[in-house]
Amino acid sequence: MGVRGSKESAPSSSSPRDTAGDLLLQTLEDLSEINFKKFRHTLAYGDLQGRSCIPWGRLEKADWIDTKNLMMNSYGGEDALDVAIIVFKHIHLRNAAEKLQEKREKGGKAEQLPGEYTIRQAYSHIKDQNARVGDNVSLESRYSKLVIVNKHRDEEDSSITVDDLFDPGPDGWTPKVVVLVGAAGMGKTMTARKIMLDWASDKVFAKFDYIFYIHCREGNLLTREASMAELITQCCPSGSLPLDKVLEQPEKLLFVIDGFDELRFSFHLPEPELCSQPKEKSLVEITLSSLFRRRFLPESSLLITTRPAALRKLSRFLKCERYAEIVGFSEVERKEYFHKFFNNAEQAAAVFQFVRGNEALFTMCLVPIVCWIVCTVMKKQFSGTRGLAQSPKTTTGIYILYLSALLQSLRGRLKPDVPAVLRSLCCLAVDGVWKQKVLFEEKEVHGYVLDQRQALPLLLSEHVFQRDISCVSTYSFIHLSFQEFFAALFYLLEDEGEAQDLPAGPSRDVKKLLESYSNSSNYLMLTVRFLFGLLNEDRRRELEEKTGCKIAPRITQELLAWLQNSQKTALALLMQEPAMIRELEICHCLYETQDEHLVVTALDSFMGVNLRGLNLNRFDQMVLSFSVKNFPKLESLDLGNCSFLRDDTEDCAGPQLKQEEGKESPIHLLCQALEKSGCKLTRLRYIAPLCRVKWGSKQSPAGPAGSPHFREGSAGASLRLRGSSPHLSCRFNRCQLTGACCGALAAVLSVKPTLTELDLAGNEDLRDGGVKLLCEGLRCGACPLQTLRLWKCQLTGACCQDLCAMLSTSQSLEHLDLSENNLGDSGVRLLCEPLGHPTCALQRLWLKKPGLNEETLQKLGALKEIKPNLYIGYI
Repeated sequence: MGVRGSKESAPSSSSPRDTAGDLLLQTLEDLSEINFKKFRHTLAYGDLQGRSCIPWGRLEKADWIDTKNLMMNSYGGEDALDVAIIVFKHIHLRNAAEKLQEKREKGGKAEQLPGEYTIRQAYSHIKDQNARVGDNVSLESRYSKLVIVNKHRDEEDSSITVDDLFDPGPDGWTPKVVVLVGAAGMGKTMTARKIMLDWASDKVFAKFDYIFYIHCREGNLLTREASMAELITQCCPSGSLPLDKVLEQPEKLLFVIDGFDELRFSFHLPEPELCSQPKEKSLVEITLSSLFRRRFLPESSLLITTRPAALRKLSRFLKCERYAEIVGFSEVERKEYFHKFFNNAEQAAAVFQFVRGNEALFTMCLVPIVCWIVCTVMKKQFSGTRGLAQSPKTTTGIYILYLSALLQSLRGRLKPDVPAVLRSLCCLAVDGVWKQKVLFEEKEVHGYVLDQRQALPLLLSEHVFQRDISCVSTYSFIHLSFQEFFAALFYLLEDEGEAQDLPAGPSRDVKKLLESYSNSSNYLMLTVRFLFGLLNEDRRRELEEKTGCKIAPRITQELLAWLQNSQKTALALLMQEPAMIRELEICHCLYETQDEHLVVTALDSFMGVNLRGLNLNRFDQMVLSFSVKNFPKLESLDLGNCSFLRDDTEDCAGPQLKQEEGKESPIHLLCQALEKSGCKLTRLRYIAPLCRVKWGSKQSPAGPAGSPHFREGSAGASLRLRGSSPHLSCRFNRCQLTGACCGALAAVLSVKPTLTELDLAGNEDLRDGGVKLLCEGLRCGACPLQTLRLWKCQLTGACCQDLCAMLSTSQSLEHLDLSENNLGDSGVRLLCEPLGHPTCALQRLWLKKPGLNEETLQKLGALKEIKPNLYIGYI
C-alpha cells in the first residue's frame, strides 16, 4: 500500500510541484544557448538511468518554459529535478548539478509532502520478468499507455484516461466505486502501480489526499486478525502515518484494490459479522469484506482491478458505479513498447517491422503480456534479418514460444533432466489453479522437487512477504497466465512414473475440470482455453521436441462434448430454441486450435452466435471471424450493443503496408468471414446500441500532454441472418457506421443476394460517400431489397444520383426512408425521374419537408398522380 500526506499538512501555501517547477525554470534560464541545446539533446537521447526520454520532436524548438513543462508533465516535480541533475552531469556541468541540488535541499525539501518520496521509490521500479535475479527496470521506462474504454451505464462508450475514472458523468454524479476490468495479461497491475507512482508525482487524482494500494494476492496470505487501520499503517512505505488525521476525511481516501479475481474469500458473510469501524480488529477476510461492502468508510473511493470472470461475484455484494475496460495497446503504443524494451532504436525498428509484417502476431501484441513475451524471445533470437523460427497465431503458440526459450536457458543449469522439472512445474501449477493459489511457500515448492537454486529463478519469481512479525519467502509464476498454461499442460503430459515422488494433487481427469468450469468456476477459463490450444498437432509436436515429454491429445472428445453442452441454457431447451454460441470465450477456444476441420465439427450442432454488450478489440474480431468463417449452419449472428474497436494505423504502417480499400472498416474482418463462409445469408440485422464508441488513434499534438486523440467509428450492433424468415432484414440504425463500413457491407451483399430489409438509420457519419458504396454493391448483386432506411445520415443532394441509379435497376425496392436529410430541391427533383418510371416498384417514400420550395412540392404532388400507389410522407 501507499500513502501520501494531506495537502493541508504542508507548511507552505505553494505546492511541491510549483516549487520544483520554479527551481527547474531558474536553473534552465542560467544555461548558455549551446549548453541549453546540449541539455535538450541529452534529455531526448541520453541515458536517464531508467527513466524514459522525451521525444526530440517536442524538444527541438522548446524554450526554457516549454522544456520545464515537458519535464514536469513527464516526470513530476521531484523526479524532474533528479533528471535535470543526471543530464547536467552527463554534459559535464557539475557545478550546475551541485547548485541545483543545494537549492533543492534548502527550499524544495521543506515543501515536499510527507510520504511522496517513499511512494515514488516503492513504485518506481518493477521486477524484470526475464527471470534474471535482481534485474529491475524503471516502471516509467517500460510503461506504455493502454487504451481504456468507459462502460458507465449512463455514458457513451469512449476511450478515457486513468485520471478521468473518478470524474462526474453526464448526469453530474461522481462515482465512488470504479471497476477497471481487463483480460489476463492486459496490464491491470502495471496500471495500478503506475497510478500510485503518478499520484505521488502529482500527475493524477489530485482530489485524493491519501491512496492505499492493496494487492489481493498478498491478502490471501494474511492469517492473523487485523483492523483496516492496521493494514493501512503496516503497508505504508514511509513507515509512519497520522492515522487519526487520515480517517477524519474519508472522502479524501482512495483504496486501489488490485487483482480482486485472485482473492479466495467468499464475501458471503452475514451482516452482523462484519466490522463497522476501521479500527475494529477481525480476520482479514472479514475486514476486507467490510471495506468492500461499505460497512465502514463509505465516503471513501474504491478502484478495483479484476478479470472479467470475477465481475459477477463482485456485483453480488458491491454496487459498481462505473466500469472501465482495459482493451490493450493501440498500434502506436505497441511501437512505443518495442522501442522502450530494446533501448536500441535500430534493433527496435527492425524487430517491430518483422512483427508488424505478421498480422496475427501483431494483433495479439495488443495484449501487454504477449508483447513482453515476443520482445523477450526476439531479443534473444533476433540478429540481422533472422527473426522467429515460427510466428505464432494463437495465445497458446505465444506461450510455447516463451517456454522454448526458457528451456533453452535451463538446459545448461539443470542437473536432472528437463522433463522431470517440467512435470513438477505443471503439478505445482495445477494444484495452485484448483486451490486459487498464486503464491507458494518455500516448503511447497521444494515438495515438488523444485529446489535447485540455479534453475529456480528462471522458473518462478521469489517474493519476500511480511506475515505477523516474521518474513517468509514465497514464489509465484512470473505471471498468473503462465501458471494457467502449465496447469493446462498437466492434463496432456503422459504419466511416466514421476508422480510417485510428488505430493498428491489433482487427477488428470479433465472432465472434472470442465465440470467445475461450467459450474461458475470462472477462474479456470484461461486454463480451458490453453487446453484447446494444445490440441493443435503442430503445437504438440513442437512441445515434444523441445521438452522431451510425450504429449497426447487424449482429451479432444471430452473438450468437444463439453463445448457443445456448455451453451445449452435451461430456457433454450425448454423453448426448443436452436443451439447458439452465447460466449465469446467459446470462439477464443476454437481459434486456439487453428484446426478448421475440428471447428466445423464442434460447431455443427449450432445455428448461430448471440453475444451482447462486448468491447471487441482487433484480436476478438479476428477470433470471432475465424468461427464465423467455419460455421457450417450459421443462420443468426447477433452482436447486440457490441463495440468494434480499432486503431488509426497511420503512424505504424508505411507505404508498403497501406491498407486496401475497405479494410479501414471496423467490421471488415467480420464481413470478410461472411463472404468466405458457406452460410446462406438471408437476414442481416444490426440493432443500435445506446452508446457510441471511439477507438485510439495517435496522440493529438494540439491536445494536452498525455491525452489521447480519438477518431469516431462504428459501434457494433446486432447482425442477424435468419434462414427461415420470410421477411429478411438488416438493421444498422444509430450505430455510428462510417462510409467504409458500407463498402465492407456492400461486398457481403453482392455475394449473399437474399437481403430484403436494410436499416442504416441514424448513422450520421455515413454521408454521401457511404451511400455511394452501398448503392454500387446493391446494383452489382442480385439483392432483392424491399426496404431501405437512411433517415438522419447527413445525406445531401450529392447522393441522389447514386440513389437514382439504384432505383432504376431495382425491381424489388418498395420502401425508401430519406427523412431528416437535407437533400435540397435539386436532389429531390432528381429522384422524381426514376420514381415516375413505370418499372419502379417503390410504394413508400419519406422525405424531410422543411427546406423544399413550392416547385419541388408540386413536382412530388404530380408524381402521386402518375403513381397513385406511391405514398410520400414528410417528417
